[in-house]
Amino acid sequence: MKYIVRKAFWDYEKEEKWLNEMSAKGLALTDYSWCRYVFEETPQNEYTYRIELLENLPTHAESIAYIKFLEESGIEYVASYIRWIYIRRKSSDGVFDIYSDADSKIKHYKRVNTLWSALMWSEFVIGISNIIAGVEDVDKTNIWNSLNYINLFSGIFLVMIGLLFFRLGSPIRKKIRRLQQEKVIIE
Repeated sequence: MKYIVRKAFWDYEKEEKWLNEMSAKGLALTDYSWCRYVFEETPQNEYTYRIELLENLPTHAESIAYIKFLEESGIEYVASYIRWIYIRRKSSDGVFDIYSDADSKIKHYKRVNTLWSALMWSEFVIGISNIIAGVEDVDKTNIWNSLNYINLFSGIFLVMIGLLFFRLGSPIRKKIRRLQQEKVIIE
């Protein structure tokens, strides 16, 4: 029997943890699209899930080769969304970690941080541009028409969204710093 769950996550590690909790309940992820998870009943804890942000889209030649390598290693590709891939492996095969060393973990966290930073900066730039356009219109017309309000309020809203993306990227930046410090201590 199929189950569809609609749920949104901002933190892929929390999403990954939730997928593994669903597996513990006997529900295996079979498909994903934006905030829509499709599960099927399976034995409890049959799979362990991981989520990874690829360097390129899954249709890119390098990503296709990487996914094929994963499949040859006993890892099953379940779904993708933009550059995120959802993969799983039988829990009976042991611990399932994608990254075996600090360098590969740092590299992945930096990819995720770059995504959050790009979203943050685009929101800031567009938001500030809207605020400036709204203020300049006021100077030209001396009338607070609806376009001025739209520019100002949408600009403020977008800057706030940019701040949200900055906040959401904070745990990733902390993990990068922690891993870099651990790497220096080990070396």
